[in-house]
Amino acid sequence: MPDRVATEVTVSAESTAVDPARIKQMLNRHKAKIKISLRACVHCSLCAESCFLYTSHQQAPRYMPAYKFIHSTGLLYKKKGKVDRACLEKIRDIVWQDCVLCTRCYCVCGIDIPGLISLARGICRSQGVYPDFGVSGDG
Repeated sequence: MPDRVATEVTVSAESTAVDPARIKQMLNRHKAKIKISLRACVHCSLCAESCFLYTSHQQAPRYMPAYKFIHSTGLLYKKKGKVDRACLEKIRDIVWQDCVLCTRCYCVCGIDIPGLISLARGICRSQGVYPDFGVSGDG
């Protein structure tokens, strides 16, 4: 079986525009959860050891679950959805390349990190920014 490596998606010129209103709408549906989660995170790093990507990448900070949710959903919330495609592409790398959404991450403060990362994935998908895993129906 060939290795499946995520590659950037080719999008047409018409689909490159980011819709900040749509992003803000998606964020507003989860506003209370996002706001509480950002306030509740005490940056204790206790969630890090539950992430196998963190432990298998020499404990690189970018693989810490808290880092991933703060630099994806947290960033989108802080900017109120007013982001450009380059920002969404950075978030795409965080939420797909640096997280497999295995839901093993555990926060002692009760933050639903997988749910927040899933939200960031949904926002990226809504803007046409997602990885192409090379899966086709060709067999």
